[in-house]
Amino acid sequence: MSAQTGHQDFSGHMLDLDEDEDLEVFTKNTSLADGSSMPNSPSSMVNHYRLEEEEEQQDTKDLFITVDNPESHVTAIETFIMYRVVTKTTRSEFDSSEYEVRRRYQDFIWLRGRLEENHPTLIVHPLPEKFVMKGMVERFNDDFIETRRKALHRFLNKISVHPILSYSQHFKVFLTAQELVSHKKQGPGFLSRMGETVRAVANSVRGLRSRPEEFSLMQEYVEDFSTKICSVDKVTQRIIKEQREYLDELKQCGPTYSQWAGSEEELAEPLQGVAGCVERCSKETEEQIHHLSDVLVPALHEYVLCAETLKAVMRRRDNIQAEFEAKNEALASRKVDQEALQEEVDGLADRVELSNNALRGDWSRWQSSMRTDLKSAFLSTAEKNLEYYEKCLAVWESFLLSQRAEPSEHKDEEDAS
Repeated sequence: MSAQTGHQDFSGHMLDLDEDEDLEVFTKNTSLADGSSMPNSPSSMVNHYRLEEEEEQQDTKDLFITVDNPESHVTAIETFIMYRVVTKTTRSEFDSSEYEVRRRYQDFIWLRGRLEENHPTLIVHPLPEKFVMKGMVERFNDDFIETRRKALHRFLNKISVHPILSYSQHFKVFLTAQELVSHKKQGPGFLSRMGETVRAVANSVRGLRSRPEEFSLMQEYVEDFSTKICSVDKVTQRIIKEQREYLDELKQCGPTYSQWAGSEEELAEPLQGVAGCVERCSKETEEQIHHLSDVLVPALHEYVLCAETLKAVMRRRDNIQAEFEAKNEALASRKVDQEALQEEVDGLADRVELSNNALRGDWSRWQSSMRTDLKSAFLSTAEKNLEYYEKCLAVWESFLLSQRAEPSEHKDEEDAS
């Protein structure tokens, strides 16, 4: 990838918008509150788009993973949730075509950590956060558990379609081994991990002599993307909060019209009509809020986490290059042991090249996935907004028609008398 083409790719597709927890789909009701059918909407277009995408994925997949059936476990020292992970596969390296294991959140953390250790410049999809998201009052209520289940399901399926990560031995063990205790003990020891951390800190302090331009452009893109996606995420959360406040007001307003109708005999019918309209609009508003919370917010927040993952990947790539540069400088200044140091420098040079190539390939793959995911979420939101306003408009138009018919009816009665 040349610097010029890299820059065009990053800027041309940038969103034009000035370790435990969670994510989330919706059901559509295209009938009006009074039972009549909705006018034509873009739903058929959106569904067709999704169907084509799903069919394309099904044709190429050979790993099918489902995370379901959460169960609560209580011990003397902790309470945790175990999820069932069912895997069906046609890959020859698996001894069976189907596996069923149970995993807790800590097991997912172990898997992601191993994948990052073995592939530091590949983009491993993020897990939901460790702490309870805003709005989740109880850590283990049904909404929280379901939200996390969906996020863990998505995490494993993102890995399952990755051309490198899906063939990881740790991933295979996670999907097939009945227990992971013995496998967790096989990772790098504490001192080894501490040494890696010390080297990473030293390299980050030392800094790079010259980062290739294509990775500088990636870094700029990531920072810009992170700023924009975080901003959209916060604004969406604020919109939902304001809509919930609006919904509370609507729910108080409807009964007030009904009570008023009881004391105004001549206005009783239109007042009851308004009360009915407000009640039906309240239901539509509640459904729209649920849709935003279940579809748009999870998609946005997922990519807020992805932005942090990308920053970590860029830092690891820089650390690998910084270590190579430091060893190369030491080789140039050292008079003895040059042969041993030359071998180490050559090995680091190979590691830098492999890391760069891995990130290049994963970068394009991640961008394609990100654009598909966010486009789908935005289309769903646009469709739901259109449906919401069409339904509310139909409710009030129906009320207006009923009220406009009354004067002519009264006039006919007067003429007859």
